[in-house]
Amino acid sequence: RLVRLTAAGSDPAVKVSAKQRDALDLLAASPDGITTPELTKRGVSADAISRLVKAGLVAVSQARVEVDLGQGLEVVGQIDAGLLVLVCAEHGDTTAQVHKLVDKLIKLRIFGDEAGKMNLSVQDIAGGLLIVSQFTLAADCSAGNRPSFTAAAGPELGRTLYDAVVDRARTLHPIVASGIFGADMKLHLVNDGPVTIPLTLR
Repeated sequence: RLVRLTAAGSDPAVKVSAKQRDALDLLAASPDGITTPELTKRGVSADAISRLVKAGLVAVSQARVEVDLGQGLEVVGQIDAGLLVLVCAEHGDTTAQVHKLVDKLIKLRIFGDEAGKMNLSVQDIAGGLLIVSQFTLAADCSAGNRPSFTAAAGPELGRTLYDAVVDRARTLHPIVASGIFGADMKLHLVNDGPVTIPLTLR
């Protein structure tokens, strides 16, 4: 399976050696990631191997995102019934994981059928996808009262992977709207259910 390393030095509970830093550099440079055995061979401990792409899925009856583009708030993305997808890229995440994430979420059966059971996907209900970047999903609250966001990918990688999520979604699904990466966004939504599901690929 593909994995990523916790960013070197980002978590004081995880000791990262020079050897592990080299492995992290290799992983970051690889578009498809590297395997767990290869990382183990390079001396990477289990504690230094962690989760991949994170997303928060919110079933909505309607949602929109607004951004101030210089003339006051404007709607830049809007859907009716469907999924609000909050996406967080972290260090070492890859395009391969992004594609897997989108492939999974459009088929996830979290909408009610005629019997009221969660048995339908966003594709089944012909719903929309509103995709918004959300680096705060990388928050680490294990120490102190102020969350740490050092696990979040830097702006360049974050933007690349966010764009890859949107592009993949538009390839597979007909109704896709998005926010603006890095912008100060205002989200308005009606959570249907409520249904809110964290999705982390490993």
